[in-house]
Amino acid sequence: MNILKFFTAGSVDDGKSTLIGRLLYDTNSILADQMEALQNANRKNDDGTIDLAILTDGLRAEREQGITIDVAYKYFQTEKRKFIIADTPGHIQYTRNMVTGASTADLAIILIDARNGVVEQTIRHTYLVSLLGIKEVVVAINKMDMVSYSETVFNAIVTKYKALAAQLNLKQITYLPVSALKGDNIVHQSGQMAWYDGKSLIELLEQVNTEEPQQGPARMPVQWVIRPQTDQLHDYRGYAGRILSGSFKVNDKITVLPSGARSSISKIEFFDNELQEAQAGQSVTIHLKDNVDLSRGDTIVNSSAVPHESKLIEADLCWMDTRPLDTELTYLIQHNSTLTRCKVSELIYKVDINTLEKHSAAAFALNDIGRVVLKTAATLAFDLYSESRHNGSAILIDSRTNLTVGALMFRAAVE
Repeated sequence: MNILKFFTAGSVDDGKSTLIGRLLYDTNSILADQMEALQNANRKNDDGTIDLAILTDGLRAEREQGITIDVAYKYFQTEKRKFIIADTPGHIQYTRNMVTGASTADLAIILIDARNGVVEQTIRHTYLVSLLGIKEVVVAINKMDMVSYSETVFNAIVTKYKALAAQLNLKQITYLPVSALKGDNIVHQSGQMAWYDGKSLIELLEQVNTEEPQQGPARMPVQWVIRPQTDQLHDYRGYAGRILSGSFKVNDKITVLPSGARSSISKIEFFDNELQEAQAGQSVTIHLKDNVDLSRGDTIVNSSAVPHESKLIEADLCWMDTRPLDTELTYLIQHNSTLTRCKVSELIYKVDINTLEKHSAAAFALNDIGRVVLKTAATLAFDLYSESRHNGSAILIDSRTNLTVGALMFRAAVE
């Protein structure tokens, strides 16, 4: 049974927390003590029913204000699949929280209030989904009960959103009319919208494809060199890590980056078993036929498809710190298992994520997103983010505080 990681995004009061609560409630995924707490809670809906948003509004400030501030993770499963949900905040003030919650997601649910249609925050959330390379999108047009379950209203919103999606090159989109409050088309098909003959939300989530990119170029950052040096394992030397994409087979010719050393695979271990082939998503130990200089931070790749190698990288940057970006400061960049120093050598532009306009940038402040050029101390072996989310992303760390201050998506190697 595989796992689907997805997140919800929408404007304040569009019903994100209620939708997740409804998913958990209608799939019988709420524990007995949680149900008792819900029934005893002071917050009720206008009709006296349980306010399901309480399930994800964990912070006191969230319960008091009725908004989502931090990312809340929830876990549940059906007979067909396991799920990890990230309930992310919609307000612009918490853009960094949304980027964090969405960064590992396979699918995005963008909520739209049927009464308001596509609004400024819808544009911002859709841009972030596009920026983060999330291919599967469900546009859940919520609160259909408050517009009399109107097909006309639904179709008008779909038409407007399609124009936005085309602008951002989003293609795999499913449009779904729902009422999270009433439970229409969340787990059970609605009896109020005979004009809609598509799947419910849970059916869509159970069927979406989440397979790792098996066909991509083979990449494995080395996490650990295993060298027991015992009498029984005197000559044992294995390189452990998680395969990010593609697959490795015994006898494959490989290259170690950034050194460029070449060898071939003699053995692949997976727990106590030996494999002839290991695929993306598996954590394995690879043995090479030659003793090469290889350590944590190096990347094993298939010799027939090597990634980019550069010390100058053009990247999209989401700034996450309350202190603005300092181009004079040396930061740390963490790319998979590689950690090295870097500077932001150029600010190319900043994006107004409410209008999608690009402006010249003199500085980056909290929640700003734009394009920069990085200069790293060591050569990085990377793919473009559009080709590999795993090997095309990194984080910036303030070496003074050890705080993560930026999320990076690599767009080009600068010559």
